[in-house]
Amino acid sequence: MNGIFALIHITKKALIYISFFIICSTARFLFIKDLLEIGLSTACMRLNFYLVLLFSVIVIITYAQEPAPPTLNIGDPAPPLKIHEWLKGAPVDGFKKGQVYVVEFWATWCKPCRAAIPHLSALAAEYRNTVTFIGVDIYEKKTTSIGKIKAFVDSMGNKMDYHVATEESYFMESGWFDASATQGIPNTFVINAEGKLAWIGHPHELPKVLPQILNNTWDMKAALAKRNLDRHLQYLDIEASYEFVRFRGDPLKPDDPGKPDSVLLTIDEMVKKEPKLKFMPCIAGTTFVALLNTNMTKACEYGKEMLAASSFENPLYYEITANIKYYAGKLNFPAEMYRLGAETYQAEIDLYSDLMDVPGTYRKMAAWYRLAGDKFKAVEAEQKAVEALKRETGISRG
Repeated sequence: MNGIFALIHITKKALIYISFFIICSTARFLFIKDLLEIGLSTACMRLNFYLVLLFSVIVIITYAQEPAPPTLNIGDPAPPLKIHEWLKGAPVDGFKKGQVYVVEFWATWCKPCRAAIPHLSALAAEYRNTVTFIGVDIYEKKTTSIGKIKAFVDSMGNKMDYHVATEESYFMESGWFDASATQGIPNTFVINAEGKLAWIGHPHELPKVLPQILNNTWDMKAALAKRNLDRHLQYLDIEASYEFVRFRGDPLKPDDPGKPDSVLLTIDEMVKKEPKLKFMPCIAGTTFVALLNTNMTKACEYGKEMLAASSFENPLYYEITANIKYYAGKLNFPAEMYRLGAETYQAEIDLYSDLMDVPGTYRKMAAWYRLAGDKFKAVEAEQKAVEALKRETGISRG
């Protein structure tokens, strides 16, 4: 079996080298041809396009197969704790039967991690008699010493009111995070009273998950199925992004929309095969852009669907606001489009206020409400911007 995997790896590597050689040779030939026919400046610009094509082919070959399932998943026995140093709270020697644990992974540089800390402390206080919360620091920069991490923990005071530790020799990172194919921090692992991984996910979801685990109504099989489906959908979404490369516009022509009709037909076929792909980030964002360039009414309708389908687990807010911002000066937007953008900003604030420039976002909302012709909403957003700035700077109303 190892020999087969080695052969696959070698074959894959050989394909990359062959593709690299062919495209480099072709790019070299075309560059010389362009240099003789159209001059150095344009030839260099086209060479950049050829190099982008090379990168795209290599990426497609490299990632054209679905990743292997994780070796650690929901329902498996929890790996041991390997701690280098406990920075706060009494040491936790291991997972005792009958006790529920939340192991949260974080880093000092991670802004979402810092935003999650007070919420974790509130949960730790709420479940102090039934759940042990442990924050394990991973993914730190090499220049970040234990002293700096401890200083950060100390500076948080009661805002970080649970057990905090640093990992031993990257074991928690590799034995927990990598083994479970978990991506991004903060992320949490809940260990049930039997010592098994009951759930893996963002700490934002803990208020919904913990009560069910504690009262024994949590369906681990359903949680495992959902996690595996989410990973599969993420793979299909990434794979789709490579498919869309062939429909992109000419990079030498900034106003070239490419082939949006072909994109929409391709997406329609993908969604027919797997309906849950409709609102995955890449497919949703690409659909929105294609509709902006073909049918503004349908773009508004689909944008509203994207907003309704957005959640903390699957946020599509950026795909809406970034594309409205990009195309605002290029396409003739109806008032409804600017209103959609403003409402999307508000939805972002409602979920991510701890991570955003709230005053600045309200100012953007005000600008888009003005473009939508809604002066009342524009003034209201401007007032909210002022109030948010006062809260951030500590300026009183008086």
